Amino acid sequence: MDESEYAGLPWPAHDVEALPWRQQVRGGVREDRTFTVVHATIPPMIANRDYLPPMTTIVASEDALLAVAQADTDAEGHSAAMSRFMMRTESVASSKIERVTADAVDYAKALAGNRSNSSATSMVAASTALHELVTVTGERGRFELGDVLAAHDALTKDDPQEASYAGRLRDMQNWIGGSDYSPRDALHVPPAPERVPALMDDLLTYLNRDDVPVLTQAAIGHAQFESIHAFTDGNGRIGRALVSAVFRRRGVTRNAVVPLASGLLAEREGYFAALGAYRRGNPARLIDLFARSARAAATCSRLSIARIKALPEEWMAEIQPRSGSAAAALIPAFYDHPVMTAAEIEQHSGASTQAAYTAIDRLVGAGFIREITGRKRDRVWVASELLAELDDLDRRIQAAVTEGLPTRV
Repeated sequence: MDESEYAGLPWPAHDVEALPWRQQVRGGVREDRTFTVVHATIPPMIANRDYLPPMTTIVASEDALLAVAQADTDAEGHSAAMSRFMMRTESVASSKIERVTADAVDYAKALAGNRSNSSATSMVAASTALHELVTVTGERGRFELGDVLAAHDALTKDDPQEASYAGRLRDMQNWIGGSDYSPRDALHVPPAPERVPALMDDLLTYLNRDDVPVLTQAAIGHAQFESIHAFTDGNGRIGRALVSAVFRRRGVTRNAVVPLASGLLAEREGYFAALGAYRRGNPARLIDLFARSARAAATCSRLSIARIKALPEEWMAEIQPRSGSAAAALIPAFYDHPVMTAAEIEQHSGASTQAAYTAIDRLVGAGFIREITGRKRDRVWVASELLAELDDLDRRIQAAVTEGLPTRV
C-alpha cells in the first residue's frame, strides 16, 4: 500500500437530535427560563469501526509509543516509587486542565490527609482514581464498566457537591460551556441520558479490542468518552485516566504512567479544538496531539526517572548514616513515600520516637526533607527534591510540547 492510500479511512461525525428542554430550577436570565429545545449530540457506535490515520500520524504515533516504552523500561526495578510519582504528575496536570489548581505544599498536605484545601484534595482524589483504573485494568486485561464507575467514585465521593452522583452514570442532561442555567449557547451538548448506558457498553467494547493501533485507540476512546460525558462531573479526569489505562492494558507501560496530560495542558485550547474536530468526523487532529504529548512526556520523564533513582544513593553519601540507624531507614522510606506524618516516620524508621526525631533533624538539616504544616502537632514532612521534581517535570513537558522536543536522554 503506497502513501496515498493512507489518506485516512472516514470516521462518522456525531448526529444531533432536538429534545424538549424545561428548566428544573429557576435561574439565569430570561433567555435561560424561556429556552425550550436542546440540540443534543448522538455519538456514533464505534465498537467495530476501524480508522486509518494519515501516514504522518501513524509514524508520529509509533515514535511516541517507542518513547513511552523506553521511559517505562527506565522505571523498571523502581516501579512502586516511580508509579506514585508519575501518577501524581499526571493527575495534577489533568486537574489543571479542568482549572483545579493548588500549590505543591497544599498538594503535599492533602496527600497526608489534610483536607483544608478542596482543590488539593480533589487532585489527590484524581490520583487515587487514576491508580485504581490503571491497576485493575492492567491486572484484569480488559475494561469493565464497574471499574470506570469505581474510579469515578474515588474521584468524587468526598466532593460535597458531587458525592450523591459518585460512581453512577448520569440520569440528567448536561452540557459544556454556555450558560450555567441552561444549554443555551453550549459548546457541546452530550447525548440524552437514556443513551449513555448503550454508548458506554459500545465504548468499552472498542477499548477492549487488540486489533486497533494503541495510540489511535487511546485517542479515539478518550474523545468518545468526552463526547458521551457519562458523569455529572469529573468526565475530563476520568477520560484522561482511560488513556493511561489503555497503555497499561496493551502492554506499552508496566511500571509507571507517562504524564501525557502535562502536554495536553500546554495545548489546552488546541486540545479542546481537537475534541471538536473528532465530533465532526476527524480523529487525526487529536491523535497527532496525543502523539506529540506522549513523546514529550516520555522523553522528559526519562530525565526525572534518572534523577529520582539517584536520590537515595546521593542522600546516603552525604549523610553517611550508621547502618541500621533510623536515618538509614528513613532515606529509602522517603524515596517510596515522599510525604509522611510523624506516626508514619516512626513506623518506617523502626526506632524509638526520640531516635526518629533525631533522624528527622539530620535530614532536615541536610535539606532533604522539610516540615510543611508549621504546627507543633500533626506535623507532616515532605521530600523537598521529589516535590520540586514533580513541578519541574510538568514544566519541562509543557515546554517540550510548545517549543519543540528536548534532546533525548
